[in-house]
Amino acid sequence: MRSAHTVEQVRAAEAALMARVPEGSLMQRAAAGLGYAVLDLLGRAYGARVLLLVGAGNNGGDALYGGVLLARRGVRVEALLLSPDHVHEAGLAALLGVGGRVVGSVEEAARPDVVVDGIVGIGGRGGLRDDAAAVVAALEGVPVVAVDTPSGVEVDTGQVGGAHVRATVTVTFGTHKVAHLVDPAAMASGVVHLVDLGLDLPEPAVTALQDDDVRGLLPRPAPDAHKYTRGVVGVRAGSEQYPGAGVLCVSGAGSGLVGMVRYVGGAADLVRAAHPEVVVGAGRVQAWVIGSGGGADAEQALADSLADRVPVVVDADGLTHVDGPLGVPALLTPHAGELARMLGVEREEVEAEQLRFARDAARRYDATVLLKGRHTLVAEPTGEVRVTTVGPPWLATAGAGDVLAGLCGSLLAAGLSTFDAGSVGSWLHGTAALVAGQDGPVTAPEVARALPAVLRTLLR
Repeated sequence: MRSAHTVEQVRAAEAALMARVPEGSLMQRAAAGLGYAVLDLLGRAYGARVLLLVGAGNNGGDALYGGVLLARRGVRVEALLLSPDHVHEAGLAALLGVGGRVVGSVEEAARPDVVVDGIVGIGGRGGLRDDAAAVVAALEGVPVVAVDTPSGVEVDTGQVGGAHVRATVTVTFGTHKVAHLVDPAAMASGVVHLVDLGLDLPEPAVTALQDDDVRGLLPRPAPDAHKYTRGVVGVRAGSEQYPGAGVLCVSGAGSGLVGMVRYVGGAADLVRAAHPEVVVGAGRVQAWVIGSGGGADAEQALADSLADRVPVVVDADGLTHVDGPLGVPALLTPHAGELARMLGVEREEVEAEQLRFARDAARRYDATVLLKGRHTLVAEPTGEVRVTTVGPPWLATAGAGDVLAGLCGSLLAAGLSTFDAGSVGSWLHGTAALVAGQDGPVTAPEVARALPAVLRTLLR
């Protein structure tokens, strides 16, 4: 599992470690990791040109010492000091001692092959100052390696509040930061490379499941299982206006994780034709999925499902009728526009502050909230959050959310909590899109058809 910690947590852990190790050793470890990451990106040392953008304090110090390693390997290293009065003096002296050079402007420097962003550390807030923003703009098009986090992003929230660096690679130290996982800041982080410093860290603020985590959470049938003990998921989705949503939701629910799928909705004939194994008609279930393409029937579908007192997944049209806690374990699956309506804010606000609003909604509705996006967030009322970072941009396609809702419902019916069902379901959904699309276009039915293969690979 990837873990992301807050600035306060990281600083406390670093202070505790620095009290036990020789002075400067932590910065040297960080700088070595940074230097080797830059060499990897360059693909060579001799003849390469690197420009360090050096801010104040330890972040600038990391950049300078990383430059020392590069210069010793034959890279031409130049440093532009953005806070000359607050430069890390020992780091600057070390760079000059191995042939590094200080320049007064971008124009004075050789055109670099790579820029190292050491402008602002994890304590920075808001966008870049005007002078730093102008320097970054002048270097547009040059690959950037960010030190710890891209300068100008909000580290603990994932927000982007103004001009900021867009990194090709971010080299971070000790642990991931929230900004590496949560959009929109995660989009500015590029590929994130973690340098282990041996920090003793508390419980993380945000996590992201990996293959082994998902494998460990997947429900498995007991040796004496039958279709009812494996779980039955009910689907109330699809309508006369949107019959395909019912078929797609059933496709996600019928991925093999439960023993049976029941269907109640306005697309019974289409569901029977596509999935002859599905039982059409109400009956006992361990979880309901409602709302996908539900149209005018969604309100009644929600009421009928809640009457069974089993966990529910509420998607799409069903979310319109959620005005408070539902009284049963619930997984709500909005996109940014739907969550904005539920919270009475603008969509742009949700997209800018995804972590905040996902947590706000989870508390308000006393439910697990799965906020769909490039990096999907799954938030608990307690504030615990998991981020799904797998899935191609091609997954932004009509019907994909219907498949996801059905898949999450099957995991609920198989016995997972709403939090595990949402985070495992979104991970499987994104991975299935990668498998189905092979880095190209993908449709919602193809995502559903790829799910069994993804599951077999994990379980094998």
